[in-house]
Amino acid sequence: MLLLGIDIGTSSIKVSVLDAKTSATLATAQYPEDTETAVIALQHGWAEQSPDMWWHHVQLAIKKANASGKYQAADISAIGIAYQMHGLVVVDKNQEVLRDSIIWCDSRAVEIGEKAFQAIGEKKALAHLLNSPGNFTASKLAWVKANEPSIYNRIDKIMLPGDFIAMKLTGVVSSSISSLSEGIFWDFKNNSLSADVLQQYGIDESILPKINPVFSVHGELKKEIAQELSLKPGIPVTYKAGDQPNNALSLNVLEPGEVAATAGTSGVIYGVSDALTYDPQSRVNTFAHVNYSGDKIRTGVLLCINGTGILNRWVKNNFANAISYAQMNAEAATVPVGSNPRSLAIDPTGSFAYVPNQFDNTVPVISTATNTVVATVGVGPGPLAIAFAVSDPLQSLLGQIQALIDAGTLTENQGDVLLNKIAHAIGSLDNSQTNAACGQLDSFINQINAFINNGSLTQAQGQTLIDAANAIRASNGC
Repeated sequence: MLLLGIDIGTSSIKVSVLDAKTSATLATAQYPEDTETAVIALQHGWAEQSPDMWWHHVQLAIKKANASGKYQAADISAIGIAYQMHGLVVVDKNQEVLRDSIIWCDSRAVEIGEKAFQAIGEKKALAHLLNSPGNFTASKLAWVKANEPSIYNRIDKIMLPGDFIAMKLTGVVSSSISSLSEGIFWDFKNNSLSADVLQQYGIDESILPKINPVFSVHGELKKEIAQELSLKPGIPVTYKAGDQPNNALSLNVLEPGEVAATAGTSGVIYGVSDALTYDPQSRVNTFAHVNYSGDKIRTGVLLCINGTGILNRWVKNNFANAISYAQMNAEAATVPVGSNPRSLAIDPTGSFAYVPNQFDNTVPVISTATNTVVATVGVGPGPLAIAFAVSDPLQSLLGQIQALIDAGTLTENQGDVLLNKIAHAIGSLDNSQTNAACGQLDSFINQINAFINNGSLTQAQGQTLIDAANAIRASNGC
Protein backbone atom coordinates (compact mmCIF):
# COMPACT_ATOMS: atom_id res chain seq x y z
CA MET A 1 0.00 0.00 0.00
CA LEU A 2 1.31 3.44 -0.94
CA LEU A 3 0.61 6.71 0.88
CA LEU A 4 0.65 10.25 -0.52
CA GLY A 5 1.79 13.06 1.79
CA ILE A 6 1.20 16.72 0.94
CA ASP A 7 2.86 19.66 2.72
CA ILE A 8 1.40 23.14 2.21
CA GLY A 9 4.48 25.22 3.02
CA THR A 10 4.93 28.97 2.90
CA SER A 11 7.75 28.74 0.37
CA SER A 12 6.53 25.76 -1.69
CA ILE A 13 4.25 22.74 -1.94
CA LYS A 14 5.99 19.43 -1.30
CA VAL A 15 4.67 15.91 -1.85
CA SER A 16 6.06 12.48 -1.05
CA VAL A 17 4.94 8.97 -1.85
CA LEU A 18 5.81 6.27 0.71
CA ASP A 19 5.50 2.51 0.92
CA ALA A 20 3.40 1.92 4.05
CA LYS A 21 4.90 -1.51 4.66
CA THR A 22 8.59 -0.60 4.43
CA SER A 23 8.35 3.16 5.24
CA ALA A 24 10.57 3.75 2.19
CA THR A 25 10.19 7.06 0.38
CA LEU A 26 9.63 6.26 -3.27
CA ALA A 27 9.45 9.78 -4.70
CA THR A 28 9.34 13.41 -3.66
CA ALA A 29 8.51 16.56 -5.60
CA GLN A 30 7.90 20.22 -4.93
CA TYR A 31 6.44 23.22 -6.69
CA PRO A 32 7.66 25.84 -7.39
CA GLU A 33 11.00 24.18 -8.11
CA ASP A 34 13.54 26.99 -8.52
CA THR A 35 11.70 29.89 -6.91
CA GLU A 36 9.44 30.33 -3.90
CA THR A 37 5.70 30.83 -3.60
CA ALA A 38 4.80 34.49 -3.71
CA VAL A 39 3.78 36.22 -0.49
CA ILE A 40 1.53 39.20 -1.18
CA ALA A 41 2.18 42.22 1.09
CA LEU A 42 -0.31 44.94 0.23
CA GLN A 43 0.69 46.92 3.32
CA HIS A 44 3.51 46.88 5.86
CA GLY A 45 2.98 43.92 8.18
CA TRP A 46 0.54 42.13 5.88
CA ALA A 47 1.15 38.71 4.32
CA GLU A 48 -1.24 36.82 2.05
CA GLN A 49 -1.14 33.90 -0.34
CA SER A 50 -3.62 32.60 -2.89
CA PRO A 51 -5.33 29.34 -1.83
CA ASP A 52 -6.12 28.64 -5.49
CA MET A 53 -2.39 28.94 -6.18
CA TRP A 54 -1.71 26.36 -3.43
CA TRP A 55 -4.17 24.02 -5.10
CA HIS A 56 -2.63 24.54 -8.54
CA HIS A 57 0.83 23.85 -7.13
CA VAL A 58 -0.41 20.74 -5.29
CA GLN A 59 -1.64 19.30 -8.57
CA LEU A 60 1.61 20.10 -10.36
CA ALA A 61 3.71 18.57 -7.57
CA ILE A 62 1.63 15.36 -7.55
CA LYS A 63 1.91 15.05 -11.33
CA LYS A 64 5.66 15.60 -11.11
CA ALA A 65 5.98 12.85 -8.50
CA ASN A 66 3.85 10.53 -10.63
CA ALA A 67 6.10 11.23 -13.62
CA SER A 68 9.12 9.91 -11.74
CA GLY A 69 8.11 6.37 -12.76
CA LYS A 70 9.09 5.04 -9.33
CA TYR A 71 5.60 3.82 -8.41
CA GLN A 72 2.16 3.23 -9.85
CA ALA A 73 -0.10 6.17 -8.97
CA ALA A 74 -3.09 3.82 -8.91
CA ASP A 75 -1.50 2.01 -5.92
CA ILE A 76 -1.83 5.07 -3.66
CA SER A 77 -4.45 4.21 -1.04
CA ALA A 78 -4.60 7.20 1.32
CA ILE A 79 -3.62 10.86 1.56
CA GLY A 80 -2.26 12.90 4.48
CA ILE A 81 -1.84 16.67 4.65
CA ALA A 82 0.43 18.96 6.68
CA TYR A 83 0.20 22.70 6.33
CA GLN A 84 1.40 26.14 7.42
CA MET A 85 -0.47 26.96 10.61
CA HIS A 86 -2.89 29.79 11.50
CA GLY A 87 -3.78 30.88 7.96
CA LEU A 88 -7.37 31.94 7.27
CA VAL A 89 -9.20 30.65 4.18
CA VAL A 90 -12.80 31.72 3.48
CA VAL A 91 -15.11 30.20 0.86
CA ASP A 92 -18.68 30.78 -0.31
CA LYS A 93 -21.52 28.28 -0.72
CA ASN A 94 -19.98 27.06 -3.98
CA GLN A 95 -16.64 26.44 -2.21
CA GLU A 96 -15.10 29.30 -4.16
CA VAL A 97 -12.37 31.32 -2.43
CA LEU A 98 -13.56 34.79 -1.45
CA ARG A 99 -10.18 36.43 -0.80
CA ASP A 100 -6.50 35.53 -0.51
CA SER A 101 -5.53 33.71 2.66
CA ILE A 102 -4.25 35.89 5.51
CA ILE A 103 -1.30 33.68 6.48
CA TRP A 104 0.54 33.01 9.74
CA CYS A 105 3.10 35.84 9.51
CA ASP A 106 0.55 38.58 8.80
CA SER A 107 0.32 40.97 11.78
CA ARG A 108 -2.71 43.12 10.95
CA ALA A 109 -4.91 41.58 13.68
CA VAL A 110 -2.56 42.14 16.64
CA GLU A 111 -4.59 45.01 18.10
CA ILE A 112 -7.87 43.14 17.60
CA GLY A 113 -6.48 40.16 19.50
CA GLU A 114 -5.15 42.34 22.31
CA LYS A 115 -8.55 44.00 22.76
CA ALA A 116 -10.20 40.58 22.90
CA PHE A 117 -7.63 39.42 25.46
CA GLN A 118 -8.59 42.30 27.72
CA ALA A 119 -12.32 41.97 27.08
CA ILE A 120 -12.42 38.24 27.84
CA GLY A 121 -10.02 38.74 30.75
CA GLU A 122 -6.39 37.70 30.65
CA LYS A 123 -6.69 35.01 33.34
CA LYS A 124 -9.84 33.51 31.85
CA ALA A 125 -8.47 33.58 28.29
CA LEU A 126 -5.24 31.84 29.29
CA ALA A 127 -7.02 29.26 31.45
CA HIS A 128 -9.51 28.36 28.69
CA LEU A 129 -7.70 29.09 25.42
CA LEU A 130 -4.14 28.51 26.75
CA ASN A 131 -3.19 31.59 24.72
CA SER A 132 -4.09 35.19 24.11
CA PRO A 133 -6.37 35.50 21.05
CA GLY A 134 -3.38 37.37 19.65
CA ASN A 135 -2.86 37.46 15.92
CA PHE A 136 -4.23 33.98 15.28
CA THR A 137 -6.92 32.80 12.88
CA ALA A 138 -9.96 33.94 14.89
CA SER A 139 -8.54 37.46 15.13
CA LYS A 140 -7.77 37.46 11.40
CA LEU A 141 -11.41 36.53 10.75
CA ALA A 142 -12.51 39.37 13.03
CA TRP A 143 -10.38 41.73 10.91
CA VAL A 144 -12.20 40.58 7.76
CA LYS A 145 -15.56 41.07 9.50
CA ALA A 146 -14.64 44.62 10.53
CA ASN A 147 -12.87 45.72 7.36
CA GLU A 148 -14.38 43.67 4.53
CA PRO A 149 -18.05 43.19 5.50
CA SER A 150 -19.14 42.45 1.94
CA ILE A 151 -16.74 39.50 1.87
CA TYR A 152 -17.56 38.38 5.40
CA ASN A 153 -21.30 38.30 4.67
CA ARG A 154 -20.69 35.85 1.79
CA ILE A 155 -18.68 33.38 3.89
CA ASP A 156 -20.16 29.89 4.06
CA LYS A 157 -17.15 28.23 5.75
CA ILE A 158 -13.80 29.27 7.14
CA MET A 159 -10.89 26.87 7.38
CA LEU A 160 -7.15 26.40 7.79
CA PRO A 161 -4.88 25.88 4.74
CA GLY A 162 -4.83 22.07 5.04
CA ASP A 163 -8.60 21.97 5.39
CA PHE A 164 -8.85 23.87 2.10
CA ILE A 165 -6.67 21.41 0.18
CA ALA A 166 -8.65 18.49 1.62
CA MET A 167 -11.84 20.25 0.48
CA LYS A 168 -10.46 20.62 -3.05
CA LEU A 169 -9.60 16.91 -3.10
CA THR A 170 -12.84 15.63 -1.59
CA GLY A 171 -15.48 18.36 -1.59
CA VAL A 172 -15.82 17.93 2.20
CA VAL A 173 -15.11 20.75 4.67
CA SER A 174 -13.80 19.52 8.02
CA SER A 175 -11.25 20.36 10.66
CA SER A 176 -10.01 19.02 14.01
CA ILE A 177 -9.55 20.14 17.60
CA SER A 178 -5.83 20.44 16.94
CA SER A 179 -6.42 22.78 13.98
CA LEU A 180 -9.13 24.83 15.65
CA SER A 181 -6.99 25.26 18.76
CA GLU A 182 -4.21 26.82 16.68
CA GLY A 183 -6.82 29.28 15.39
CA ILE A 184 -7.81 30.05 19.02
CA PHE A 185 -11.32 28.75 18.52
CA TRP A 186 -11.06 25.97 21.14
CA ASP A 187 -11.96 26.13 24.84
CA PHE A 188 -9.79 23.50 26.53
CA LYS A 189 -11.52 23.75 29.93
CA ASN A 190 -14.99 23.23 28.49
CA ASN A 191 -13.73 20.93 25.71
CA SER A 192 -15.77 22.79 23.12
CA LEU A 193 -15.66 25.67 20.69
CA SER A 194 -14.94 28.86 22.61
CA ALA A 195 -18.17 30.72 23.29
CA ASP A 196 -16.07 33.63 24.60
CA VAL A 197 -14.14 34.06 21.34
CA LEU A 198 -17.20 33.60 19.11
CA GLN A 199 -19.20 36.09 21.19
CA GLN A 200 -16.38 38.62 21.41
CA TYR A 201 -15.88 38.62 17.64
CA GLY A 202 -19.53 38.17 16.69
CA ILE A 203 -18.78 34.98 14.73
CA ASP A 204 -21.61 32.58 13.92
CA GLU A 205 -20.59 29.03 14.81
CA SER A 206 -22.22 27.76 11.59
CA ILE A 207 -19.34 29.05 9.45
CA LEU A 208 -16.83 26.83 11.27
CA PRO A 209 -16.05 23.39 9.77
CA LYS A 210 -17.32 20.18 11.29
CA ILE A 211 -14.84 18.63 13.72
CA ASN A 212 -13.21 15.25 13.05
CA PRO A 213 -10.36 13.51 14.85
CA VAL A 214 -6.96 14.25 13.29
CA PHE A 215 -6.61 10.57 12.34
CA SER A 216 -9.93 9.89 10.59
CA VAL A 217 -11.57 10.01 7.18
CA HIS A 218 -11.85 13.67 6.17
CA GLY A 219 -13.45 12.87 2.83
CA GLU A 220 -12.84 10.71 -0.24
CA LEU A 221 -11.15 11.72 -3.47
CA LYS A 222 -13.61 13.07 -6.04
CA LYS A 223 -13.82 11.22 -9.33
CA GLU A 224 -12.88 14.20 -11.51
CA ILE A 225 -9.88 15.06 -9.30
CA ALA A 226 -8.75 11.44 -9.27
CA GLN A 227 -8.88 11.35 -13.06
CA GLU A 228 -6.88 14.59 -13.33
CA LEU A 229 -4.17 13.28 -10.95
CA SER A 230 -4.13 9.64 -12.18
CA LEU A 231 -5.24 8.43 -8.73
CA LYS A 232 -7.99 6.02 -7.70
CA PRO A 233 -11.38 7.63 -7.05
CA GLY A 234 -12.60 7.32 -3.48
CA ILE A 235 -9.25 7.04 -1.68
CA PRO A 236 -9.56 8.80 1.69
CA VAL A 237 -7.83 11.80 3.18
CA THR A 238 -7.04 10.21 6.54
CA TYR A 239 -4.90 12.83 8.27
CA LYS A 240 -4.56 16.62 8.51
CA ALA A 241 -2.42 18.64 10.91
CA GLY A 242 -0.51 21.89 11.16
CA ASP A 243 3.16 21.74 10.24
CA GLN A 244 4.55 21.90 13.77
CA PRO A 245 2.36 19.16 15.32
CA ASN A 246 3.04 17.18 12.15
CA ASN A 247 6.80 17.67 12.43
CA ALA A 248 6.64 16.44 16.02
CA LEU A 249 4.64 13.39 14.93
CA SER A 250 7.17 12.62 12.19
CA LEU A 251 9.91 12.64 14.85
CA ASN A 252 7.79 10.36 17.09
CA VAL A 253 7.34 13.16 19.62
CA LEU A 254 3.98 12.20 21.11
CA GLU A 255 4.33 11.79 24.86
CA PRO A 256 4.89 14.22 27.76
CA GLY A 257 8.46 15.45 28.04
CA GLU A 258 9.39 14.73 24.44
CA VAL A 259 10.65 17.69 22.39
CA ALA A 260 11.09 18.38 18.66
CA ALA A 261 13.16 21.15 17.08
CA THR A 262 12.63 22.02 13.42
CA ALA A 263 13.44 24.84 11.02
CA GLY A 264 11.49 25.97 7.98
CA THR A 265 10.55 29.54 7.14
CA SER A 266 10.61 29.96 10.93
CA GLY A 267 12.34 27.89 13.60
CA VAL A 268 10.32 26.04 16.24
CA ILE A 269 10.92 24.18 19.49
CA TYR A 270 7.88 22.01 20.26
CA GLY A 271 7.40 20.10 23.52
CA VAL A 272 4.55 17.75 24.47
CA SER A 273 2.76 18.10 27.81
CA ASP A 274 -0.01 16.19 29.57
CA ALA A 275 -1.32 19.37 31.19
CA LEU A 276 -3.30 22.40 30.07
CA THR A 277 -0.15 24.49 30.19
CA TYR A 278 0.10 28.15 29.30
CA ASP A 279 2.60 30.98 29.60
CA PRO A 280 1.24 33.99 31.55
CA GLN A 281 3.51 36.25 29.47
CA SER A 282 2.51 34.64 26.13
CA ARG A 283 6.12 34.01 25.13
CA VAL A 284 5.20 30.48 24.04
CA ASN A 285 1.92 29.09 22.74
CA THR A 286 0.03 25.91 23.55
CA PHE A 287 -2.16 24.02 21.09
CA ALA A 288 -3.75 20.57 20.96
CA HIS A 289 -1.28 17.98 19.69
CA VAL A 290 -2.25 15.44 17.02
CA ASN A 291 -3.08 12.82 19.71
CA TYR A 292 -5.06 15.17 21.96
CA SER A 293 -8.50 14.13 23.13
CA GLY A 294 -10.84 15.22 25.89
CA ASP A 295 -9.85 12.28 28.11
CA LYS A 296 -6.17 12.20 27.09
CA ILE A 297 -4.51 15.57 27.31
CA ARG A 298 -1.60 15.95 24.94
CA THR A 299 -0.74 19.56 24.25
CA GLY A 300 2.10 20.98 22.19
CA VAL A 301 3.98 23.90 23.77
CA LEU A 302 5.52 25.86 20.93
CA LEU A 303 8.28 28.47 20.82
CA CYS A 304 8.45 30.07 17.36
CA ILE A 305 11.54 31.98 16.25
CA ASN A 306 10.34 33.92 13.23
CA GLY A 307 12.66 34.22 10.27
CA THR A 308 15.02 31.30 10.89
CA GLY A 309 14.79 29.77 7.44
CA ILE A 310 13.75 32.85 5.50
CA LEU A 311 16.77 34.69 6.95
CA ASN A 312 18.94 31.90 5.57
CA ARG A 313 17.50 32.70 2.15
CA TRP A 314 18.12 36.45 2.65
CA VAL A 315 21.77 35.78 3.46
CA LYS A 316 22.13 33.57 0.39
CA ASN A 317 20.47 36.06 -1.94
CA ASN A 318 22.61 38.94 -0.73
CA PHE A 319 25.98 37.38 0.10
CA ALA A 320 26.20 33.90 -1.42
CA ASN A 321 24.00 33.91 -4.51
CA ALA A 322 26.59 32.09 -6.64
CA ILE A 323 26.72 28.98 -4.42
CA SER A 324 24.19 26.42 -3.20
CA TYR A 325 22.70 26.22 0.28
CA ALA A 326 24.84 23.13 0.93
CA GLN A 327 28.00 25.04 -0.02
CA MET A 328 26.91 28.02 2.07
CA ASN A 329 26.35 25.77 5.08
CA ALA A 330 29.75 24.15 4.56
CA GLU A 331 31.41 27.57 4.45
CA ALA A 332 29.57 28.66 7.60
CA ALA A 333 30.70 25.53 9.42
CA THR A 334 34.33 26.62 9.05
CA VAL A 335 33.76 29.84 11.02
CA PRO A 336 34.15 29.56 14.83
CA VAL A 337 30.91 30.10 16.73
CA GLY A 338 30.70 33.70 17.97
CA SER A 339 33.47 34.88 15.66
CA ASN A 340 32.65 38.58 15.81
CA PRO A 341 34.63 39.91 12.81
CA ARG A 342 32.82 37.53 10.43
CA SER A 343 29.38 37.31 11.98
CA LEU A 344 25.95 38.44 10.86
CA ALA A 345 23.61 40.02 13.39
CA ILE A 346 19.99 41.02 12.84
CA ASP A 347 18.24 43.59 15.00
CA PRO A 348 15.03 42.44 16.76
CA THR A 349 12.75 44.73 14.76
CA GLY A 350 13.78 43.09 11.48
CA SER A 351 14.66 46.39 9.86
CA PHE A 352 18.45 46.19 9.68
CA ALA A 353 21.21 43.63 9.36
CA TYR A 354 24.78 44.20 10.54
CA VAL A 355 27.59 42.38 8.76
CA PRO A 356 30.97 43.04 10.43
CA ASN A 357 33.79 43.34 7.89
CA GLN A 358 36.48 40.70 8.46
CA PHE A 359 39.26 42.97 7.18
CA ASP A 360 38.86 46.37 8.83
CA ASN A 361 36.48 45.57 11.72
CA THR A 362 33.74 47.90 10.53
CA VAL A 363 30.06 47.17 10.15
CA PRO A 364 28.05 48.05 7.05
CA VAL A 365 24.45 48.53 8.20
CA ILE A 366 22.15 47.05 5.56
CA SER A 367 18.44 47.79 5.26
CA THR A 368 16.65 44.45 4.85
CA ALA A 369 13.84 46.32 3.09
CA THR A 370 16.00 47.83 0.35
CA ASN A 371 19.17 45.69 0.59
CA THR A 372 21.27 48.86 0.55
CA VAL A 373 24.04 49.95 2.89
CA VAL A 374 22.72 52.87 4.93
CA ALA A 375 25.77 53.49 7.16
CA THR A 376 29.08 52.07 8.32
CA VAL A 377 30.04 52.00 12.00
CA GLY A 378 32.97 50.59 13.96
CA VAL A 379 32.68 47.40 15.96
CA GLY A 380 33.27 47.80 19.67
CA PRO A 381 31.57 46.70 22.90
CA GLY A 382 27.90 46.10 22.19
CA PRO A 383 28.04 46.42 18.37
CA LEU A 384 24.27 46.09 18.08
CA ALA A 385 23.75 49.08 20.35
CA ILE A 386 26.14 51.13 18.19
CA ALA A 387 24.47 50.01 14.98
CA PHE A 388 21.02 50.86 16.29
CA ALA A 389 22.06 54.48 16.61
CA VAL A 390 22.21 54.91 12.83
CA SER A 391 18.57 53.99 12.34
CA ASP A 392 15.50 55.84 13.60
CA PRO A 393 15.24 57.12 17.20
CA LEU A 394 12.88 54.38 18.39
CA GLN A 395 15.25 51.66 17.21
CA SER A 396 18.15 53.58 18.71
CA LEU A 397 16.28 53.51 22.02
CA LEU A 398 15.84 49.75 21.71
CA GLY A 399 19.61 49.47 21.25
CA GLN A 400 20.30 51.54 24.36
CA ILE A 401 18.04 49.31 26.44
CA GLN A 402 19.69 46.16 25.05
CA ALA A 403 23.10 47.60 25.94
CA LEU A 404 21.96 48.02 29.58
CA ILE A 405 20.77 44.40 29.60
CA ASP A 406 24.04 43.16 28.09
CA ALA A 407 26.02 45.10 30.71
CA GLY A 408 24.01 43.56 33.54
CA THR A 409 22.60 46.93 34.63
CA LEU A 410 19.07 45.74 33.94
CA THR A 411 17.88 42.17 34.44
CA GLU A 412 16.41 40.30 31.47
CA ASN A 413 12.91 40.73 32.93
CA GLN A 414 13.39 44.46 33.52
CA GLY A 415 14.76 44.88 30.03
CA ASP A 416 11.90 42.90 28.50
CA VAL A 417 9.37 45.23 30.15
CA LEU A 418 11.03 48.25 28.52
CA LEU A 419 11.66 46.56 25.16
CA ASN A 420 8.02 45.47 24.93
CA LYS A 421 6.78 49.01 25.55
CA ILE A 422 8.99 50.44 22.80
CA ALA A 423 8.15 47.56 20.44
CA HIS A 424 4.43 48.29 20.96
CA ALA A 425 5.08 52.00 20.31
CA ILE A 426 6.85 51.08 17.03
CA GLY A 427 3.90 48.89 16.04
CA SER A 428 1.41 51.64 16.84
CA LEU A 429 3.32 54.22 14.80
CA ASP A 430 3.65 51.77 11.90
CA ASN A 431 -0.15 51.54 11.93
CA SER A 432 -0.61 55.33 12.27
CA GLN A 433 -1.94 54.96 15.82
CA THR A 434 -0.19 58.00 17.28
CA ASN A 435 -2.29 58.27 20.44
CA ALA A 436 -1.56 54.66 21.34
CA ALA A 437 2.16 55.18 20.73
CA CYS A 438 2.17 58.29 22.93
CA GLY A 439 0.52 56.33 25.72
CA GLN A 440 3.09 53.57 25.42
CA LEU A 441 5.94 56.09 25.55
CA ASP A 442 4.39 57.68 28.67
CA SER A 443 4.21 54.23 30.24
CA PHE A 444 7.85 53.68 29.28
CA ILE A 445 8.90 56.92 31.02
CA ASN A 446 6.94 55.97 34.14
CA GLN A 447 8.72 52.62 34.22
CA ILE A 448 12.13 54.30 33.87
CA ASN A 449 11.31 56.54 36.83
CA ALA A 450 10.37 53.45 38.83
CA PHE A 451 13.74 51.86 37.99
CA ILE A 452 15.52 55.06 39.07
CA ASN A 453 13.60 55.10 42.35
CA ASN A 454 14.39 51.45 43.16
CA GLY A 455 18.06 51.86 42.27
CA SER A 456 18.06 49.69 39.14
CA LEU A 457 19.18 52.69 37.09
CA THR A 458 21.22 55.72 38.07
CA GLN A 459 19.66 59.13 37.59
CA ALA A 460 21.96 59.74 34.62
CA GLN A 461 21.18 56.40 32.96
CA GLY A 462 17.46 56.87 33.42
CA GLN A 463 17.46 60.49 32.29
CA THR A 464 19.21 59.53 29.03
CA LEU A 465 16.40 57.13 28.22
CA ILE A 466 13.71 59.60 29.33
CA ASP A 467 15.20 62.36 27.17
CA ALA A 468 15.23 60.03 24.16
CA ALA A 469 11.60 59.04 24.79
CA ASN A 470 10.54 62.67 25.21
CA ALA A 471 12.25 63.59 21.93
CA ILE A 472 10.28 60.85 20.18
CA ARG A 473 7.06 62.06 21.84
CA ALA A 474 7.70 65.58 20.65
CA SER A 475 8.48 64.52 17.09
CA ASN A 476 5.18 62.65 16.92
CA GLY A 477 3.08 65.47 18.39
CA CYS A 478 2.38 63.82 21.76
